[in-house]
Amino acid sequence: MHEIHKSFARNALLIKTLPEQHIEPLLSKALWRHYDRGETLFLQDEEATAIHIVLDGWIKLYRVTPSGNEAVVSVFTRGESFGEAVALRNKPYPVSAEAATSCEVMHIPSSALIDLIRHDAEVGLSILSLTFNHLHSLVSQLEQLKAQTGAQRIGGFLLSLCVRESGPCEVKLPYDKVLIAGRLGMKPESLSRSFARLKEAGVAIERDLAKISDVARLRDFVEEEH
Repeated sequence: MHEIHKSFARNALLIKTLPEQHIEPLLSKALWRHYDRGETLFLQDEEATAIHIVLDGWIKLYRVTPSGNEAVVSVFTRGESFGEAVALRNKPYPVSAEAATSCEVMHIPSSALIDLIRHDAEVGLSILSLTFNHLHSLVSQLEQLKAQTGAQRIGGFLLSLCVRESGPCEVKLPYDKVLIAGRLGMKPESLSRSFARLKEAGVAIERDLAKISDVARLRDFVEEEH
């Protein structure tokens, strides 16, 4: 199983962008952990000492508002990493991280990556490129919140899970609907209404399964201006 996880780690964007000679030494210093659903990886304001790569399952990042509500910041799955910027600067985590499903996570000590950056500037460029990708993703999320209806946001979420470009497709919702709502900036009750609206785009929701009659038709619905 450890070797399987290593192969997943090698396909993670953070690892793939590193010079080949650094990959195996870095993986040898990593910590590998299983988390059950609901288990905490770290809490907001804790000192950041590692960079995290999801090998399997889903992790959510969230903040607790002054009123005590939970605001979902992002959700990560296999091959995605998080925590790079704060870990490399020895800053506290601005968010908390929790396992949204049962998952496997690799933790790379930030000290190991900092040592690499000091000896090879190309590693620093790889991390900078990855940080830019995170920023681009956040800008895209903000654009969706501002420019798309709830139904369009859900449609886009389903499209991100599709394995084909056209024709019928069935998608299993990867985590619970409350988290989906939080991830898309919606209230749970709004999510139900938006799911109903997706019927006009040929989408039927049955428990945790989305049946899409035609992926291209759903894409047209998502890209339609309102």
